[in-house]
Amino acid sequence: MDIFAAIADERRRLSEQLSILTNDEQAAQSLCNAWTVHDVVAHLTMPLEVSIPKFAIAMILAAGNFDRANERLTRRQAAHPFEELIRILDQKADTRFTPPGEGPEAPLTDVLLHGLDIRWPLGLPYDIPSDRALTALNAVAKAPSGIVGKGTMSGIRFEATDLDWTHGTGATVRGPAPALLLAITGRGTALSALTGDGTELLRTRIAP
Repeated sequence: MDIFAAIADERRRLSEQLSILTNDEQAAQSLCNAWTVHDVVAHLTMPLEVSIPKFAIAMILAAGNFDRANERLTRRQAAHPFEELIRILDQKADTRFTPPGEGPEAPLTDVLLHGLDIRWPLGLPYDIPSDRALTALNAVAKAPSGIVGKGTMSGIRFEATDLDWTHGTGATVRGPAPALLLAITGRGTALSALTGDGTELLRTRIAP
């Protein structure tokens, strides 16, 4: 798989699907607690618009806190109209940005995960290609704490029911790849799509 081509394709698919959202849907709560659908799209366009030097300045202003810098830049990006953000996501889809020290798996996982953050609550249909879902699951399984909460996956065996992927040992949590991707990264809403004797254990770790 050409991961950069997959990233560009995911950005364009998402921009096309979201281009017909109503104002109410744009303002709806996403699966990211602090962000609306509009905010999540702003976040996805932020690395396409913000240069590394500008991000470095934001990191300095945030005292080295990546999440705080990210939130500050996302708020600034969210001031743009939704239609403009959708246009940026489409026209700059081929941008080959990767976070410092990370490979293209990171932006692929980002666009897949945040695409789910938007599509899941709005009930928008989308089938993630299996090779992309597999790449994202492998990425979150080895991600540092912050993307995946510390201890979230310990003592649990995760099994995808729609592709050949398992991870870990212990009590079982099984379900479709999109639901696993969301739950592993702390989205408790996805627990309803999962089964297995490890589901309640996972719930205690990620549910508010």
